[in-house]
Amino acid sequence: MPHLIIIRHAKTIDRSEVDEDFDRFLTERGHADAERTAQALARTGLTADRALVSPARRTQETWSHIASTLGDPPVESPMALYHASTEMLLRAVTEAYEAGTAGLVLVGHNPGIGGLAREMAARAGTLSRWPEGYPTGAASVFEIVAPASALKGARQVLLHNPKA
Repeated sequence: MPHLIIIRHAKTIDRSEVDEDFDRFLTERGHADAERTAQALARTGLTADRALVSPARRTQETWSHIASTLGDPPVESPMALYHASTEMLLRAVTEAYEAGTAGLVLVGHNPGIGGLAREMAARAGTLSRWPEGYPTGAASVFEIVAPASALKGARQVLLHNPKA
């Protein structure tokens, strides 16, 4: 069954510690949280055949902890994913499934990535059980009801918060 894995980058240094937001990197806790997220994803037994990962340093570092857990799928990192809106991410997901992707993973930034996760939770009927916001290092997994490209229905498989 087609599935969608949505991950927010793990904990980073403060914006004031670097000149450019794009260059923010994971803290020690961020690396540990990314490892916990990888372990949670490993327990699902799922792999991906395509990854869309923001080109920002923090998302790339988060992905480096998770990639092998999901089978090291081919990665695309277009600049458009850096701070992409929920609507833009929904379009990217739809296009991926229209192109034949079965297992898709997205690694990105709030508010867009959290908005996408909440949108999918709403489609799965699980939004009432979700925490406020989408914390750093969070991951959610949804099975997509066919046809996947329509994104009309979903079943939530995982909601992982490394801080919980």
